[in-house]
Amino acid sequence: MDSAGIGQFIPLILIFVIFYFFLIRPQQKKVKEHKAMVEGLKKGDKIVTSGGITGTISRVIDNDKIEVEIADNVTVEVIRGTGVQSLMNSQDVKK
Repeated sequence: MDSAGIGQFIPLILIFVIFYFFLIRPQQKKVKEHKAMVEGLKKGDKIVTSGGITGTISRVIDNDKIEVEIADNVTVEVIRGTGVQSLMNSQDVKK
């Protein structure tokens, strides 16, 4: 009777393992890569904001904000962690 109870939980455990390896783990890896990219931003990097605006970092204000030049003499402050989506001049190209 004990083995029948444990046998009912095996499919649930198997589903959790599948979810972990196909959904949770890749998402954690992506978040970690994005965090490393955001921490490595410096003056002169070309970026795309989460709103789709492209620009060049003109100044790093502090650990939380950067100033992005989106046109001649037009700069905006962007919150570093949430505002930057990706680098445009990334050296490592994904295959």
